[in-house]
Amino acid sequence: MHLDLSELSQLAPIFRELFKGYHVSRRDPELYAQLSNFQDQYRTLFKALGFELVCDTRGFYYFVPDMAAAAVNKTAQRLALFTFILVEHLADQGRDPIAVLDGGSLGREELPSLLEKYRDLFIQAEVQTVEELEEKIMRRMTQLGFASEENGVYRFLPPMHRFLDVCLSVQQDRDLAASVHSVLPLPAPVLIDEEAEAKFLETDDPLDLSEFEEESEEDALARAIAEEQESDA
Repeated sequence: MHLDLSELSQLAPIFRELFKGYHVSRRDPELYAQLSNFQDQYRTLFKALGFELVCDTRGFYYFVPDMAAAAVNKTAQRLALFTFILVEHLADQGRDPIAVLDGGSLGREELPSLLEKYRDLFIQAEVQTVEELEEKIMRRMTQLGFASEENGVYRFLPPMHRFLDVCLSVQQDRDLAASVHSVLPLPAPVLIDEEAEAKFLETDDPLDLSEFEEESEEDALARAIAEEQESDA
């Protein structure tokens, strides 16, 4: 495959968002369209640079960390716990958890009762107040592309399927309620290291990889193109 970097017009903003752990979905029309139209090119380039771009057929893209070095971080644990809790809570109310978490919404006014009902579990995740629930869980969900927030309403986006998949898998293997009330850690998808955003902010150039790799951006891109051309030879 020939890589024409001029076609990848959104390379910098796409890399910036994915590197920070953000999940690009149709809510980001320009970035999503660029990834959809040049999916193979982006996957090839990012792979050569040491990043695995996952293209989920349900409508979102994200970077997956190196599994050998990945560790479940606090954000992944908190979001997994919240998803497990919400599935049980919605089922108790007679609401369809899948319908809510797959494009549905949750009002901010529901958070206090949710916190009170599952206080012991939230404490395990270092969440003790509604403010902490909003800051450590809901805000992180919006920052990573799992949900959007407008006028006090959180709407869940397609990337929530990553956590739903884990819930459904656990539900098939054992009792979900028992898992929710077990001692942490819960099963959780692997997210980008929480330190990635801090590292990213240390550089002004989203594609200046010198802080993260030993080669310059120019050398990295040249290597990516050379490796791709060699594979075609």
